[in-house]
Amino acid sequence: MQASSGRSIQGEPPGLWQRRLKLLVLSAFVAIALSLATLTNAWLLNELRSFDYLSTIDTPAPPEDGPIIVAIDEPSMAEIGRQWPWPRALHARLIEALRKAGARAIGVDVIFAEPSTNPANDDDLEKALGPDVVLAGDQTFIPEPQADQFVRTEPLARFIAKGARTGIASVNLSGDGTLRAVPDYPDGFAAALAEIAGTRTQSPPDDALIQVFGPARTYPTVSYYQALDPDNFLPEGIFADRVVLVGLSLQNAPSIADGGADAFTTSDTVHSNRLVSGVEMQATIYDNLANNLFIERAPRPVVVAAIALAAVLAAFSVLRMTGWRTLVYGVVAVTLIVLASYAAMRLGHIFVSPLGPGLAFLAVTAGQAALDYAEERKRRREITRAFEQYLSPALVERLAKDPSHLRLGGERRTLSILFCDIRGFTTIAEEMKDDPERLTALVNRLLTPLSEAVLEQGGTIDKYIGDCLMAFWNAPLDDPDHAVHAVRAALDMLARLERVNGELEIEAKREGRPVQSLRIGIGVNTGECIVGNMGSHRRFDYSALGDAVNLASRLEGASKDYGISLLIGEETARLAGKAFPVAELDRITVKGRSAVSPVFTVAVGAKKEALDRHRAFVQAKYDGALRVHDVIFDQLKGTLPPLARYYERERSRLDTSRREPK
Repeated sequence: MQASSGRSIQGEPPGLWQRRLKLLVLSAFVAIALSLATLTNAWLLNELRSFDYLSTIDTPAPPEDGPIIVAIDEPSMAEIGRQWPWPRALHARLIEALRKAGARAIGVDVIFAEPSTNPANDDDLEKALGPDVVLAGDQTFIPEPQADQFVRTEPLARFIAKGARTGIASVNLSGDGTLRAVPDYPDGFAAALAEIAGTRTQSPPDDALIQVFGPARTYPTVSYYQALDPDNFLPEGIFADRVVLVGLSLQNAPSIADGGADAFTTSDTVHSNRLVSGVEMQATIYDNLANNLFIERAPRPVVVAAIALAAVLAAFSVLRMTGWRTLVYGVVAVTLIVLASYAAMRLGHIFVSPLGPGLAFLAVTAGQAALDYAEERKRRREITRAFEQYLSPALVERLAKDPSHLRLGGERRTLSILFCDIRGFTTIAEEMKDDPERLTALVNRLLTPLSEAVLEQGGTIDKYIGDCLMAFWNAPLDDPDHAVHAVRAALDMLARLERVNGELEIEAKREGRPVQSLRIGIGVNTGECIVGNMGSHRRFDYSALGDAVNLASRLEGASKDYGISLLIGEETARLAGKAFPVAELDRITVKGRSAVSPVFTVAVGAKKEALDRHRAFVQAKYDGALRVHDVIFDQLKGTLPPLARYYERERSRLDTSRREPK
């Protein structure tokens, strides 16, 4: 519980540089740990999932001049009346109809790798093909124990000889089975289609991500049977100068649970829970390439830098303290990080996942909050351990909850100090020298209720000095009525002494031994002191020092001479005089002090008339007007019995002075 009351160099609060060092270590640890975590597959997958949510916030609409999809769907199968696969002559009719309708480029997302059972169908398709057509191919990686294989499947050579292009329609799925990545094939289906359509495309990076435009059927879609006869089924000019993709596309997009042929989970699936057909994804990839809408993933150094920056900013946000504001900072920071990631994606087409920076900020703030909580718990335990023997439980709890009340290391405060000593303890100790256990038990039996009287009045027990107890009020917690509480504690101590003596008398009579009564003397004084941790670096006590402390000790010693159990100083009498009847006894010069100090006591139960007569008595004493045979001595002994021994003392002093030779 040792602390310094000063400030560190450069005016910084004490302990700030230690906090900065801890935050530096914590921030570095979080940044390094999260940077290493970004290399794991699980982390990369979570980053991609965050991309799903960000890229589908305010999803952009597909370009107006984008591809049109001719869907091989359920209505077409019903109208055509044939099971899939359909005769290739039917595809030839479709290609000729689309070309006639003004299609600029035609992509058929169907693989014609094997000859038909009817060669005439292949002949018809061969005649319909031309340089404006892209036929789908496939490329598959097959890992085997003996060797890894790449299997490439292409259309029949006779179809390519007619000028048709091969486009690899294979896609790469993420670890969770979601289609997010732009295919990295140089002769990909969408890239080949864009080249035929006369659109220049920029080669995307290997890890470029697809910007989706919505759920299934977002693109303009017509049924296959309608495209066979567009003049009768479709608006005029619908295919004019447009890129047309033909492929399997169920009209009712299947759900994830249902699965589907040539259908994929996309970024939009997190919202729609629907799959998107492969041909529609090829259209999406086409628009991403043709309009440079794909989103690049930030290089790893940028991700690491973002994490480190977030950790540093988090450290600055909790540099002084943590509390309810820390939660606000966390919410605001994560929101800003998400917005910054979204802005970078929309404006710069660069994806920096908010996952790393967001977790870095939260980890640093939460980590520091946890450290502060642990430190607070430790500080509360230290305060409790240090003060539970000296303060009442209620005060200890207040200190533990709010240590700001505790300013250690030495501070100037006005205290009310109490000293209490057992009278005649030397004689008692000599009588019980052969029974030290009984002597210890007797002292503890008295000091326990005396200590309780102090604690119940909110006092702080400074120390026990053999048979003496020292306590004070107004530290470490503020106590505006410290003088009243100190005097009340002193009176309670005297009352408890009577109860202890009553118990000792009963026990002595029961055991047939002499009655042993205990007496105490109490001194209470109020004044300015230095209070705080006093001692060495290895051992210290929370104590008070000052002239007011010394005077309180002298008052306790002087109480024996006056025959009064309780003496209080002038300032104590002034502050407590409204709550208790106080009576001045004398003006004395105590050992070690040159100033004259008025001495008071508390006349419990005294009436105003009696106190007025007592004040007149004391004034006569100061004026030298008292005589040994004055009746006022006997009168005051009758009206103020607690001061009877004091009056006898004053009469005896007058008598002695009168008899001394001049």
